[in-house]
Amino acid sequence: MRRRAGLVLVALAVFFAALAPLLRWYAFPRLAKIPAGQYQEMVLEAKPATLLDYGTLKAKEVDDVTIVQTLKGNVAESERIEQTAGRDVVVWDSLSYVQGPDGKTVSQIPERYIFDAHTQEPVHATGESVDGEPVRRDGIEFKWPFLTEKRDYVYFDAQARTSAPIHYKGTRRFRGLEVYYFEQTIPWTKVPYPKKMPIPGIDATTLEKQTGTTRWYTTKRMFWVEPVTGAPVNGEEIHQEELRGGSLLGGRDKVTAFAGHVKMRPDYIDSTVELVTSERRLVLLLTSYLPWGFLALGGSLLGLALWLEARARRPDTPAQAPSAEPVRI
Repeated sequence: MRRRAGLVLVALAVFFAALAPLLRWYAFPRLAKIPAGQYQEMVLEAKPATLLDYGTLKAKEVDDVTIVQTLKGNVAESERIEQTAGRDVVVWDSLSYVQGPDGKTVSQIPERYIFDAHTQEPVHATGESVDGEPVRRDGIEFKWPFLTEKRDYVYFDAQARTSAPIHYKGTRRFRGLEVYYFEQTIPWTKVPYPKKMPIPGIDATTLEKQTGTTRWYTTKRMFWVEPVTGAPVNGEEIHQEELRGGSLLGGRDKVTAFAGHVKMRPDYIDSTVELVTSERRLVLLLTSYLPWGFLALGGSLLGLALWLEARARRPDTPAQAPSAEPVRI
């Protein structure tokens, strides 16, 4: 009976020991993915900031500028692209719009970002665009991969429509979480005008051709990324834009269009940290808790099986024969 129980325990030990790496290296890459219908809103602020008054074309300091960014999963487009891509795809329709202190829109830039739901690598398909113009992304945008590594990544810049390295700068603590800190600096670069701008009577698509005035941009981009989920829990930019030359500026060489240190609003940081913390537990369940738990269980079952086998092989102590009474004659 003991030997039969030992064989069962050995079989269970082998099963759980084999399940541990299978769960980590086979199941996790297939189960962990971004949902196709995800919706997210983020509000960032620059307090104070410099903003161009498009009525007078003069820069002035204002109390605050608000940048609202929305990410909306397009399920129908995801399913359409998956038919030919042969993998799980997420399509995010993003909109970033800038509001002045009076609440009026200064500019807005829509994007369509198409990427692999598991790895976050870009998927090149019809519709990939920034401000209605087709682009071909290299590298990540908005989110890092699951199990982010301590290394540099390639990050896509929507203003410049180009990709450049974003550098790992070390591990830090943020709101109780261990995070990886990344930085990217985009040098002064000539960039297109947003198609929607508050300039009455001027078509933004032909503004540069009509006036000869060009738009330039530089930024220092900073992200605090929770490495298990790959989700940024905080983001900041030291952002500057200028208009340069041409007839629009009335003989001036350049004028500041926007300048400010853009930071996430504290209440959105709180909600993001709370969401990422809960998602982190789910990822750790597949990558750490269950694999190590199954491995430990397998080892315990094997130890118990060996103990039972040792008990089964141990000879029983022979019973002591009763002493015989002496025979008297």
